[in-house]
Amino acid sequence: MQAQREITSSGEDVWAPWPVNWTAVWIGALAALAAALIFSLIGTAAGAQAMKSVVSWKTISIVTIAATICAAFFAFVIGGWVAGKIAGPRHAEPAILHATIAWLVALPLLFAASSAGAGGIFSPLVAVPASPDAIRNTALAALLSLLVGLIGSVIGGWMASGEPMTLTHYRTRRPIYAPRREF
Repeated sequence: MQAQREITSSGEDVWAPWPVNWTAVWIGALAALAAALIFSLIGTAAGAQAMKSVVSWKTISIVTIAATICAAFFAFVIGGWVAGKIAGPRHAEPAILHATIAWLVALPLLFAASSAGAGGIFSPLVAVPASPDAIRNTALAALLSLLVGLIGSVIGGWMASGEPMTLTHYRTRRPIYAPRREF
């Protein structure tokens, strides 16, 4: 599953693309959504007794925001790991590719769920914003959660490949394929 460089008989360089296992991508995206739902429900249950009648950004603690962002990170680590394991590559790059595509597939699904009214289920931070400051802060928290989720997805895919998580490993590893040479 490694993209490889091939030299044709005419001497032209041709890159063979990585195949994408769409089953792995969809299952990874659904695993991330399921984990996000579970983490969100746990967060909601844990914070339910602390809820006041009016929710505003002044009453939401930093711990709640950090827990929401951590939940997004770990949900996408799970989704990326599942996508990478099902795809089955032996190198980190194709596993990360599958994990990142799973993150991309999960985004419209999260948006559709939020648009359908399930936004409160997926994040305890989502409340009916009453002011422009609350709208801005909600958007910033959602953006940060999505970007941290992308980082989690990449880490999950890398973990699924089984390669050491060091940046110098790439230079020392043996290739898993032998490029074709035509004489």
